[in-house]
Amino acid sequence: MATPYRIGTPGTPWGDKERADWLASTEVQRSYTADVLDKLTALHDRFEVREYGALSGPSKAWPRDRYPLFSVRTKGWSAAKPSVLVTGGVHGYETSGVQGALQFLHTLPDRFVERFNLLVCPCVSPWGYETIQRWNAFAVDPNRSFADGSSEESKALIELVASMEVERWLVHVDLHETTDADKLEFRPAKFARDGLALDAAGAYFVSAIPDGFYVVGDSLNPQPSFQAAVIDAVKRVTHIAPPDEAGNIIGSPIVQEGVINYPVKELGLCASVAAAAYCTTTEVYPDSPRASDQICNDAQVAAITGALDFLLNEGIT
Repeated sequence: MATPYRIGTPGTPWGDKERADWLASTEVQRSYTADVLDKLTALHDRFEVREYGALSGPSKAWPRDRYPLFSVRTKGWSAAKPSVLVTGGVHGYETSGVQGALQFLHTLPDRFVERFNLLVCPCVSPWGYETIQRWNAFAVDPNRSFADGSSEESKALIELVASMEVERWLVHVDLHETTDADKLEFRPAKFARDGLALDAAGAYFVSAIPDGFYVVGDSLNPQPSFQAAVIDAVKRVTHIAPPDEAGNIIGSPIVQEGVINYPVKELGLCASVAAAAYCTTTEVYPDSPRASDQICNDAQVAAITGALDFLLNEGIT
């Protein structure tokens, strides 16, 4: 039997008091400025680094410039080049999504700069990054709010993507993690917030956390060869998550090695924001005994480069 979440009454959705109690229970645990913004400084010579918004915060005590949102784009943006979007830190606590995006920018091969327009948003949810939270400060999951822009984080990114002079986005790689905290903290919090009932065994319907890397494709546009190329690239860096005994990863059936599919637009996922011809959401498992922070970052970089090399190798531009 699961222990009731520390905030709220089981079976009753949260109101303003519970959301305020939850916010009060969070705390800053690391620095967005030191970990992200300072690393953007060295990129100015090679890229255009632009602020595309800022989080307003839940109170006047939070100055608007505390969490500015930055994008990094290749210089010489051209309508003749295919356009690529890379996003990290949509869930702020998923560290390698942020650091992997930054590592990609700092090690970006010239062949990609020459062939693609690249737009990278390394930390979509900076408050979540600092507090190591899945939600934003209003207890809203940014990665379920891209259908309607119902979080500040998603609204700002939607507006940024729409403002770009792009007829069609070719690729979107959205960098994520699946961690033990998903099972221990974030799923119980979601059940409490939404007043959801537990299963017959008194549990939170949590599947086993997969040990390894996997990707989530779009069930309406799965692009299996593209997803396979991403998996093959990551195999050189780290292990791929096996399915469970039922043939599933996090409750969804695998469609090929290391690949499951979701209806990304219907669920309001970030992977839908650009309506890219090829999209994938990466998931690494940083709590694996076979992984490290650097391996997770390297896996995210391998996923991006594998995706772009697939397009070049197949002549898809």
